[in-house]
Amino acid sequence: MTGYILRRVAFAIPTLFIVSVGIFLMVRLLPGDIIDILFGGDLSASEEVKAKAREQLGLNGSYPEQYWRWISHMFQGDLGRSLITSQPITETLRTALPITIELVFLGLLIAVAVGLPLGVISAVKRDSVHDYGARVTGLVGISIPNFWLATLLLIFTSRVLHWVPPLQYVPFYEDPKKNLEAFILPAIAISVFTLAIVMRMVRATMLEVLSLDYVRTARAKGLFERSVILKHAMRNALTPVITLGALELGTLLSGAVLTEQIFSIPGFGKLIVDAVFNRDYAVVQGVVLTTATIYITLNLIADIAYVLVNPRLRA
Repeated sequence: MTGYILRRVAFAIPTLFIVSVGIFLMVRLLPGDIIDILFGGDLSASEEVKAKAREQLGLNGSYPEQYWRWISHMFQGDLGRSLITSQPITETLRTALPITIELVFLGLLIAVAVGLPLGVISAVKRDSVHDYGARVTGLVGISIPNFWLATLLLIFTSRVLHWVPPLQYVPFYEDPKKNLEAFILPAIAISVFTLAIVMRMVRATMLEVLSLDYVRTARAKGLFERSVILKHAMRNALTPVITLGALELGTLLSGAVLTEQIFSIPGFGKLIVDAVFNRDYAVVQGVVLTTATIYITLNLIADIAYVLVNPRLRA
């Protein structure tokens, strides 16, 4: 068990290193001089201003020197400063990250709360109207882009229900009602794809578990069908779903990028979109690296959780 965890951690470290190198090169290998791109051909920009921008981006010296300088500062919690606002990138990320985490958590909560019972019902009532309805729902959920659904929800609520979610972010501890009003539509928009994946996974694993010998034995003993489903079949069927939930957090995180922009939520997604449009490459580096680190960490947690809930793998 301990050896497995150490191997997974050891595998995550070089993965993170490769990702950091890719992010580093992403900015440096853009066509043309990045400083000229940053200033958009502004001839009025002096060489002193350009040199300062080059220093802020860490573009002085060879690529290995630049990478070592960037990565060493990163380990000290210093991701540099924004070229637009001159604010420390670490502080900007610290403000935006909790907002995106709340949105992703609500999206996952909706996906599990709806997808889990749909998957169980679909498996238990196989080839029934309920099963076909759940499978169609899953197919539609996988097919719909979350940004399109977010736009559709916004138009529907404003035109039909004459209600628009608050455009100003309010922390949950200040006003829970306004906070949930601002997050409910974007959370639904990003949750639909994950909801469909959870439903299909639960249905597939439940169908497999329901055909096993121990389930037939439980029924032969005269146990109530509800007890067979909830206490015996469902407990074992949820093992891969736990892993899936950790991985789908990364999917929800990526889905929040455009959704936050549509609903003007000042989270990670809006931050990176604004940084790309403003050509604030220092912020882009920081956001992409932080997002990649979170995703790799979630994969590591998923691997460990799968072993913890599956005794056969611990053996």
